[in-house]
Amino acid sequence: MVTDGSGTRDASATPGATLVAHLTTHGETLACAESLTAGLVAATVADTPGASAVLLGGVVAYSADVKVGLLDVSAGLLARVGTVDPRVAVAMAEGVRRRLGATWGVATTGVAGPGSSEGKPAGTVHVAVAGPSGTATRSLELNGTRAAIRSASVAAVLRLAVEETGATSPTPAPAADPRGTVGLSEPLDGDPAPGRTGPAT
Repeated sequence: MVTDGSGTRDASATPGATLVAHLTTHGETLACAESLTAGLVAATVADTPGASAVLLGGVVAYSADVKVGLLDVSAGLLARVGTVDPRVAVAMAEGVRRRLGATWGVATTGVAGPGSSEGKPAGTVHVAVAGPSGTATRSLELNGTRAAIRSASVAAVLRLAVEETGATSPTPAPAADPRGTVGLSEPLDGDPAPGRTGPAT
């Protein structure tokens, strides 16, 4: 949550707005690596006025070649596990953080549907957040349309980013109304606890 000018918590603030407020306050930055969401995470963050202070940019890495070439994901890892795997999400988040020089890197990879891919059913999604103290991952099994799965993936990675950055603590909101994104403030039922790896070297 973020606060208004009086210090009152704004329960309607979205994860994107909460994240922007927190990173702005702490002088931190964000970079996005996206596969199935194809830029929706970055666009959602950018919906919040003042996002330019924290959002450095992003890489839409739909293909394996782009994951390898622009995000430094290991070709050997992709050959072993495919593109829909939590280890790939970790590598994407760490790669975009390193490549763009951001404090935090977030990543999404998965199957939006309607059919399966690489033997994984639609709704299989992995998200990751890389930061100064390491990388956290969360694996999801989502249901719904292609659009619903992509939207839920955006919500999940932003909520994980809020948790990992410590933005769950009340912080001042940006000067403008932060509620630029709709439909992302409600939690997904049954979100599993994130996994974690150590700092990237």
